Amino acid sequence: MTPSWTDLPGHRHWLETEAARLLSFAAAARHPVGGFAWLDAEGRPEPERGVRAWITCRMTHVFALAHLRGVPGAGPLADHGVRALRTVLRDPEHGGWYSALDAEGRPAEDGKNAYDHAFVLLSASSAAAAGRPGARELLDDVIAVIEERFWREAEGRCLESWDRAWSGTEDYRGANSNMHLVEAFLAAADATGDPVWLERALRMAGFFIDEAARGHGWRLPEHYSADWEPRLDYNSGERAHPFRPYGATVGHALEWARLLLHLESGLTDPPGWLLEGAEAMFGTAVATGWHADGADGFVYTLDWDDTPVVRERMHWVIAEAVAAAAVLHRRTGRPRYEELYRLWWDHAARFFIDPGAGGWHHELDPANRPAATVWDGKPDVYHAYQAVLLPTLPLRPGLAGALAHAAGQELPFRS
Repeated sequence: MTPSWTDLPGHRHWLETEAARLLSFAAAARHPVGGFAWLDAEGRPEPERGVRAWITCRMTHVFALAHLRGVPGAGPLADHGVRALRTVLRDPEHGGWYSALDAEGRPAEDGKNAYDHAFVLLSASSAAAAGRPGARELLDDVIAVIEERFWREAEGRCLESWDRAWSGTEDYRGANSNMHLVEAFLAAADATGDPVWLERALRMAGFFIDEAARGHGWRLPEHYSADWEPRLDYNSGERAHPFRPYGATVGHALEWARLLLHLESGLTDPPGWLLEGAEAMFGTAVATGWHADGADGFVYTLDWDDTPVVRERMHWVIAEAVAAAAVLHRRTGRPRYEELYRLWWDHAARFFIDPGAGGWHHELDPANRPAATVWDGKPDVYHAYQAVLLPTLPLRPGLAGALAHAAGQELPFRS
């Protein structure tokens, strides 16, 4: 029997080396006003672009995970992110977190978005699990905001956005923000020990995957009205939107496949549709999204007849493909997942990983050449870093919990 790559010392060494390389690249992003700056294609920070909450949160999460792995210097970088989330990015008047600051640290976007708050919860959970100063207070704060402002118990899902003063909401609901809230709820379950986060994640996944995706042939509608009716034509005039693109988003299907198995791992009596949905979402994404236009790579989006819409290739999609294949192989032992895991690492190494400037190219054109149609620069390392960690970790709800479990440690703050 052919051994899994994750059992081979050479592959594990390669993953470790790539993890260290990504951390070294990310460390340059520290912004002087707090949080982390956008990095350009050469890895140079662009402080004039200000600070975005989602970048700061993702980087904080990555550095907290690195600290849990015993990487010197990662803890202080996580602390830098936690401080920014407790100070300059926090709205002192109305609560919650700004989406962005300008270069001087003033609010540049003051709406309150579920997407940003999902990453605040994720980073706070990981930093708290890593025992970083101020992280538990941040975690308690964001939990209170999400429970009061975003979570809707009757629906079992979260609102999309508010204005700064929490006086009005958007007439839109999104699967993307709720998917990242599932991820954050899983991390919060590990960090707090409270099973309510697993229960909520299961309710959210039940709607989006067991109902919506199943009802559309395992192709997930991403956009909804305020009463949760799918809007299949949403953004038909802005098809390459970086956060709300038109059509089916291939990478999100792969990401959901992985998250369903993380969720399954934390439940005492998980429903059978979690594994069924994970395999179906993954299988449909691969059948429709890989090599969809005749060239290697995953297209960004598909129309509802599986015709490629945006053909550019995103780094986060191949990262999620690798991670999902690794998790599915560990869960099922099926050789096909190992074959795809190897295929996609070969693809990432050839086209996405940038050994010269560092990091990963965030976008490639349909011929697999670096591009900047949807994304310019290399704003963060979150997807790539998780892709090099997950293949060797035990299957747990959150990555911080998996790292602590692998090291035989108890998470701090657990009751």
